[in-house]
Amino acid sequence: MNRSLSIRSNHRRNGSQNTSTKRTGFSFNSLRGNIQPELSRKLYRIIKSENNLITAHETAGRERISIATQLSEWGEQTNDAAVSDVSDKVGVILSELGEQEDQYAHSLDDARGVLKHIRNTEKSVQPSRDGKDKIADEIAKLKMKEPQSARLVVLEQELVRAEAENLVAEAQLTNITRQKLKEAYEAEFAATIERAEKQIILAKHGRRLLQLLDDSPVVPGDMRPAYHHAQQARQILNDAEDDLRDWRPEQDDFAVDPSDSVSNARGKQSVGHDDDAHIVAGSATGDRAARESDAGSVVSDGTRQGEALAAH
Repeated sequence: MNRSLSIRSNHRRNGSQNTSTKRTGFSFNSLRGNIQPELSRKLYRIIKSENNLITAHETAGRERISIATQLSEWGEQTNDAAVSDVSDKVGVILSELGEQEDQYAHSLDDARGVLKHIRNTEKSVQPSRDGKDKIADEIAKLKMKEPQSARLVVLEQELVRAEAENLVAEAQLTNITRQKLKEAYEAEFAATIERAEKQIILAKHGRRLLQLLDDSPVVPGDMRPAYHHAQQARQILNDAEDDLRDWRPEQDDFAVDPSDSVSNARGKQSVGHDDDAHIVAGSATGDRAARESDAGSVVSDGTRQGEALAAH
């Protein structure tokens, strides 16, 4: 936690100075969304929305620290030794929760920076696509107006070169997209897990602090027992600091079995073969029934004709 055992001393020493780093606000760069290439426009909006999310977490962290300071100052003026000490120590826990929120915001900002690699690559690919499409459109128009034009040969050669350049650019885009998408959200999810688990650590020690406060009611005129848990409260903060320092991320293994998709495809294929076999068998049975029906009709017709001749 790297802080003193009381939030009051920090506040009085630093005054009302805000130690958290404030990020850049509005600038003319905010207007770039209107002139983004079509390919990178949606990702640009995602990155901009991520920026709003980061600002919200930074604001939440600052508000948490401010509330912690106010709680500590309020407890001091209650003239209750137990309330004063517990509120001050709870303020330390709340302040550390605010610091964790600020660290989480910085982790989100790092992940957001990784997404920018995809956006920049998309922006670089867009001219290649536009150039290829422009040449193809020009060839189509020229074929309609002047099918025998000598310029068609030149344009078709340019189209071949443009398609080759675009093929390289598209391959680079898909590689960068997969790599950076995975990297960005891997970092964000790791930061989310760290924030959640450290919040749990702090919240549990905060509840330990609250157990030191005797809230049993007293009748008017009676005196509450003296508060003797100051040393225990300091030890709880030390325990919280040790737990945060000793925290380590768990190693997860989410290996994907490539045989799953193959087996599913084979299963679907076998089902298709079975269905085809049933259809063929059904059609064969129907053909046999039709032939037998035709044969029966021929026999019955011959019998009726024989009976008619005998009658004559």
